[in-house]
Amino acid sequence: MTAAQQASPDVLKGWIDEGRVDTVILGFCDMQGRLVGKRFTADHFVTIQEKGTHFCDYLLGTDMEMNTPEGFDVVGWDKGYGDWTAKPDWGTLRLIPWLEKSALILADVVDEEGALVEIAPRSVLKRQLDRASKMGFELQLASELEFYLIRETYEEAWRKGYEGLNLGGHYNEDYHLLQGTRNESVYRVFREQLMKAGIPVECTKGEAGIGQHEINVRYGPALESADRHVLLKHGMKEMAIQQGVAVTFMAKPDHGWTGSSCHIHVSLKNREQGQNAFYDPAEERGMSRTMRHFLAGVIRHMRETAILFAPNVNSYKRYITASWAPTNIVWGWDNRTCGLRIVGRGQSLRIENRFPGADANPYLAYAALIASGLEGIEQSYELEEACDGNGYDRSGTERLPASLNEAIVAFAESKFVQKALGPAVASHYLHVAKVEQQAFERVVTNWEKQRYFERI
Repeated sequence: MTAAQQASPDVLKGWIDEGRVDTVILGFCDMQGRLVGKRFTADHFVTIQEKGTHFCDYLLGTDMEMNTPEGFDVVGWDKGYGDWTAKPDWGTLRLIPWLEKSALILADVVDEEGALVEIAPRSVLKRQLDRASKMGFELQLASELEFYLIRETYEEAWRKGYEGLNLGGHYNEDYHLLQGTRNESVYRVFREQLMKAGIPVECTKGEAGIGQHEINVRYGPALESADRHVLLKHGMKEMAIQQGVAVTFMAKPDHGWTGSSCHIHVSLKNREQGQNAFYDPAEERGMSRTMRHFLAGVIRHMRETAILFAPNVNSYKRYITASWAPTNIVWGWDNRTCGLRIVGRGQSLRIENRFPGADANPYLAYAALIASGLEGIEQSYELEEACDGNGYDRSGTERLPASLNEAIVAFAESKFVQKALGPAVASHYLHVAKVEQQAFERVVTNWEKQRYFERI
């Protein structure tokens, strides 16, 4: 079946008539990177598939717990919490093999006039892709996601207060095939079922923590890559539920565990020539002027856009010296101590952004990366020298914010963020970060009780 056929409502109708589908899931990504939406009986879905379905706009104005904090400019109690529409993007239609007789379509969020709601994560990314297209470029991206496997259900982990969890291993399993074999019954299901759902998994491998694993998906057009990323995380959690285990994509699930990353690979294609715009054989090591400017833009604006790569309080617990998570905003050739690592050669020359954690919302992280790089091209930013040694020891360079609070200040003070994302989007996601920080600040943690209860 061709991609064009997959994108057709007629194909879905065929699946329904053949008895292969009796449930259609229509979903979109919320601000926290989760899929939300509705499950339709198949016969009813065909009656609404052209216009989509309404939903309460509060879904793009909540915190992680689905509370409805005040202070958003676009949604809120004072605006009545009306409806927006989830409009199907038929290019995302697929069967979901791990769910019985189910198909899924991702949606764009549109208003009553049919225009994209600009604060929706998918809309934020589309805006940057439109900008790239006008400049004559196309973006190809891929995500490498790390996660932990827990040999308990989500409910069991919750009842234990997430303490003393039974990890899927008992020693560092980085690249260890033997340790991976212990949980291959789970990882094999992930790979096979995701592939059947049209998510082209390349490999899984052990990572640097006990029970930690990595899954890599083939690169693709930026929007499609972000769609795959969201579906992969959602699907792996659903399959984990079915197998009586749990997976977590927290950036730092425990202070004693290795952090979980989301390494983003990005390359830029010249639309007219169809070639990698990052590659120029006449330049040193093949790095084109375009790539130098793009990379310089990412470096210059990394602190300002950090809340889009590291959106949660927990995200910043991952940034520790010599932990494989970067702290300094530097770049290097095939250098894993640097936040920006240059890999590949020739037409595969690309940038690996190692700053995001596995908790990043891919639409927002991709958008921030692209916006910063395009700004570098437009303004001809000059690139600093590469880091040849230990990037953690590099002096005279900016560091990533050490906390969400610090990142909020950098985002709020950025003229670039206002320009690149637009005032409405900038204001909305600044408030999202503030709400998250304030929620944390109101809580008395176990660490505080253990440290202060008796001794002060």
